[in-house]
Amino acid sequence: MACPLRGAIAVVTVLQTALEAGFVYAPVALALFLSFSILNIADMTTDGAFVLGSAVSAMMCLAGHPILALPAGMLAAALAGFVTAFLQTKLSVPSILAGIITNIGLYSINLMVMGKSNQSLFMADTIYTMANEAGFAGSWYKLAVTAGIVIVVAVLLVLFLGTRLGLSIRATGDNADMVRASSINPTFTITVGLCVANALTGLSGAMVAQYSTFADVNSGTGMVVLALAALVIGETLIGKSSMARGVVGVIAGSIIYRCIYAAALRFNVPADYMKLVSAIIVGAAIAAPAVRRWTAFQIQKRRAIAARKEEQ
Repeated sequence: MACPLRGAIAVVTVLQTALEAGFVYAPVALALFLSFSILNIADMTTDGAFVLGSAVSAMMCLAGHPILALPAGMLAAALAGFVTAFLQTKLSVPSILAGIITNIGLYSINLMVMGKSNQSLFMADTIYTMANEAGFAGSWYKLAVTAGIVIVVAVLLVLFLGTRLGLSIRATGDNADMVRASSINPTFTITVGLCVANALTGLSGAMVAQYSTFADVNSGTGMVVLALAALVIGETLIGKSSMARGVVGVIAGSIIYRCIYAAALRFNVPADYMKLVSAIIVGAAIAAPAVRRWTAFQIQKRRAIAARKEEQ
């Protein structure tokens, strides 16, 4: 009886860790949902904005303000999004290059914020240590805190996208020329959209710093690709027929991605191969819609051939 019980406990632990990671990185996927899916802009600021949110959060925690660290990280990352939007809308820099330029500059800024490449929060108070000391949600306190924050942010995002400004942002992504002809300034909507998107990325970085008790200047490497994988997984499995469904799908995609990653760790995949596992998951997620369309086409083709043979 001991072995099955031990195995069940291990599975629950792995699932708990995967859920925590899925929720803590979900705001990055939500940011990509806003910038890539809605605004139709490939924002490459994500990696640097994630680290900026993490760095600001770490320094605020060391100063004794772990709760204020979250909005501070969001504000700092939103400013990074503003710079990207300014380069794109005012200086006519292509969106991808604008994000890359901002991302490169953020590396030095992140080092200046932290003072060094890695900042430890081992002995500092965080939102998680505060929840643990208060006895909140027992051993599931990290998941409860993170999920609560993400759910509130997701609801606010859906409500925001339903406002007049949110509808203008959605329309800008569909057809900027039509929006301009309707006396709506696309420069303003793009700027607001990128600021909100990067604020979400900064929130994720701020939570990750407190969750993992350290901030590292290289922690954002590849974040945009992983967020894209979560976005594609969510849209493939759940769809995006409405804003609420799209947001739920993105969060679910982030959780599913982390569950797959946790399963790979559970099967003792060597640490040196985890980058390969991540690449396979991302590639499979991005290719899934095309594979599904090809499969549906082949099924329709076979049905058409079978129907023609029956007629003959």
